[in-house]
Amino acid sequence: MFHLNTDIIIKEAETLDFNHQKTITIDERRAKSTAWALTFADVVTLLLTFFVLLLVMLSDAEKRLSTLVENLLDETYEKMTSGLVYDNISVERETKGIKITITGNLFKSTSAEIDTSYYSVLHQIGQLIAESDLMNIHSEVKHRDLLKIIDQHGVELNMEIRCEGHTDDAKLPPSAKYPSNWELSAARSLNIVRLMNKHVGMPEKYFSALGYGEHRPVIDVSKISNFTEKQRARAMNRRVEIYLDAFLNEKTDLEVQYNI
Repeated sequence: MFHLNTDIIIKEAETLDFNHQKTITIDERRAKSTAWALTFADVVTLLLTFFVLLLVMLSDAEKRLSTLVENLLDETYEKMTSGLVYDNISVERETKGIKITITGNLFKSTSAEIDTSYYSVLHQIGQLIAESDLMNIHSEVKHRDLLKIIDQHGVELNMEIRCEGHTDDAKLPPSAKYPSNWELSAARSLNIVRLMNKHVGMPEKYFSALGYGEHRPVIDVSKISNFTEKQRARAMNRRVEIYLDAFLNEKTDLEVQYNI
């Protein structure tokens, strides 16, 4: 007669159950040990996605603002070309902005004093700049969100009204107030800036004045032998150039730190 050893069967069953429990425990530990890695990977992916979105937003904002600035410069250029109709004034559209060139007897000989007959012209130029939509872009409600986005990312819109003075190559007499054409051209451009600022009342931070003396001529007088032509060339070289520039620029570390 065949007898089952129930004790052995029970022990084997208990052993199998224990091994099964042991196997499950090891699997669970493995799952727990890799769970943090999956969570970390998800966080990194989300962060990368976030930064990519930020870069896309900034890039889009810069493109939109650049397009807006270009359109506003074009509008200002058109108003200037139609408003500044004078024989001795030219208006040109350049990459960063607009250049206004004034020739003629803007100043008295060897002096930085502006001829009073040009006061109204300089006032008109200042008004065209001050009243342009470009110079008032920060006060327009419709542009504030766009400007705020680039500002938060350390980028700002810079605008500059720069006056550059130029003389001819004739040496100043010993009795002249200024020792060289360099100082004379700098004083002339500074007087233009002061007069424009006084007339239109724009903040001084927008203005700058430079003097180049005879060192950046429009026409090289040394290559001209005819006296009449040489005098005409010198008259072209005696000029003042007024620039209205607008461009995007990254803030310095100090500007970002102090939220300037």
